This record gives sequence, structure tokens and C-alpha cells, in this order.
Amino acid sequence: MISRAPTGGESGARPYRPGVGAVVFDSSGRVLVARRIDTPGEAWQLPQGGIDVGEDPRAAIVRELAEEIGTEKFEIIAESADWLAYELPEEIAGRVWDGRFRGQRQKWFAVRFTGADSDIAPGAVPDPEFSDWKWVAIEIIPETVVSFKRAVYERLVVEFGPLVESVRARADHG
Repeated sequence: MISRAPTGGESGARPYRPGVGAVVFDSSGRVLVARRIDTPGEAWQLPQGGIDVGEDPRAAIVRELAEEIGTEKFEIIAESADWLAYELPEEIAGRVWDGRFRGQRQKWFAVRFTGADSDIAPGAVPDPEFSDWKWVAIEIIPETVVSFKRAVYERLVVEFGPLVESVRARADHG
């Protein structure tokens, strides 16, 4: 689903939670995925989170990356053209975010990581959300995520996939 508005929904329906997400590229064009502490199995995801009331999406992604992966060593290189949304499955919609939202509508950012791998420390942040992280090819990220987020991740591959070569070229030329 694609929308230009950060929140809202059908009349009488729960709204979407406004959020942001990041496709974090390393210098070789791979993407950071992290495994949630509260999700069993091999479900990985991109860093993402909510936008605070009155917060700008760019400020939110800087905050979220610091809170989730423990670093501010990155630069924003692109922003999604649209807000992308996913619906929570009914079996968890009543539990997630105290049942207030039907899913998330997110503004996504492509960011170039400028630090060393040792700067990424999701387990060292207060209230960690992730137990592990790794770099993967952007093409496989839809396979790594829970099914209800897959369409958003497929869209991210299409929109941000072409950035892989420019990230690599920039690394090669310093």
C-alpha cells in the first residue's frame, strides 16, 4: 500500500502508526538486517520505529538508528518517494502498540553507514530490540522478514536497489 499521508485510515478503522525505517548500506552495498529479540526464529528486519508527536521524519530516523543499532555514524542518501504501509495480522493487531494501530505507515530512508562494524551495537543500547545483526544483499531482504512486511520490503528493493552501485563507487573513490 502506498500513501502520501503519515496517518489515518478508513472512517472508524484504527489509524496507522506513523513511522520511519532505514535501509543501511555498508561500503560494499550490502544492507544491515537485525533479528528482533521478541520474535522467535529467523525473522530479520530493517531498523524502523515510530515518529514522536511533532517530530520530523529525518530527525526520527537519526534517533531510531541510535536507539536501535547504537550508532549515528551514517549519512542519509535518499528518501522514499511515498509513505509505505503494512497491516498487522488480526491475530497480533490487538496486542501490538496496545491495539491502537492497524499497522504502520512509514517514510523510508537509504543511509550510508560511515563507521566501522564495531560501531554497530544493538545489544548495548538501553532496552535493546535486536539480538543480532548482519550485512546481506539487498535483493534478499524480502525473504528475511515476517510475511506481513514483505510487500514494503519488495518496494524498498525496487526503489533503493539502484543505489548499491553508487554506494560502492563512492567507497572505491573515497
